Amino acid sequence: MLKHRGFPGRLPGTDFQFTLRRAHKEGATQLTARRRFNDRRPADRRADAAFLYALIDHFGDEPFERGNLDAGRLSWLFQREVVAAEDPFDPASYDALLRVDLRVARASFPEIFADNAAATYHHGDADE
Repeated sequence: MLKHRGFPGRLPGTDFQFTLRRAHKEGATQLTARRRFNDRRPADRRADAAFLYALIDHFGDEPFERGNLDAGRLSWLFQREVVAAEDPFDPASYDALLRVDLRVARASFPEIFADNAAATYHHGDADE
């Protein structure tokens, strides 16, 4: 499992996890698109936005290996802002390639593209 050095480990000040420390013995948790309802808690929406900001800050719109990125957090964005970057795609592989669809990301989370977004979402020295 590839460990993304410099990627934030969690949303600062919370228990919202962004990365895993080690691979599961049984293999990677399968990515599944989770439906986001309008009544989600503000903290959950902030975690989604901060995670997406970190993905864009770290990878841009280039393909990236899933590696140690948290499956639960990815699943909230999967098949919308984060899409498969290979065909065939294995949703239960740490080696799977993903990419951020910037057009969808901009429509779903316009606040992370604002001029002052770095002050809100930038994690400084990220956990490793």
